[in-house]
Amino acid sequence: MKTKMTTRMKALMFMLALIFSFATTEAHAQKKTKVYDIVEVMPQYPGGMQELMQYLAKNIKYPPKAEKKGIEGKVMINFIVEKDGSISNVKVVRHIHPLLDKEAERVIKAMPKWSPGKQEGKPVRVKFNIPVAFRLK
Repeated sequence: MKTKMTTRMKALMFMLALIFSFATTEAHAQKKTKVYDIVEVMPQYPGGMQELMQYLAKNIKYPPKAEKKGIEGKVMINFIVEKDGSISNVKVVRHIHPLLDKEAERVIKAMPKWSPGKQEGKPVRVKFNIPVAFRLK
C-alpha cells in the first residue's frame, strides 16, 4: 500500500515538474519574442526617412490593371523590424484594391535591412507602420 502511494506521489511530482518546466519555457519564449510599439531608439531605414521615400518611389510598379481602372489611394502596411534589422510579418492593415495591396506588400518585403530598434541598449523587435501611396499623374 505504501509502495502504491509512493509511486503515485512520484508520478504526481514528475507531472508537476513537467508542467512547471513547460510554463517556464513558454514564459521565456514570450519574453524573447516580445514586439515593441515604441522603444528608446526606433528602427531606421538606411539613410533615414528621405531615403525610404525614394526607395518606395523608385521600386513601386503601378499595376497596369489598377492604372487603367484609375485606382488610387494609400495602402497601410504593418511589419516588424527584427533584432537583426530584417523585415518580417508584413501585413496590409488598410486595403485599397488587391492589386495595389499586393504591390505595396512586395516592395516592403524587398526592403534592405534597417538599423534595429533598441531598448536599454539592446536590439529588440519593433512593430512599424508605413503608408504606401499610389497616385496617378
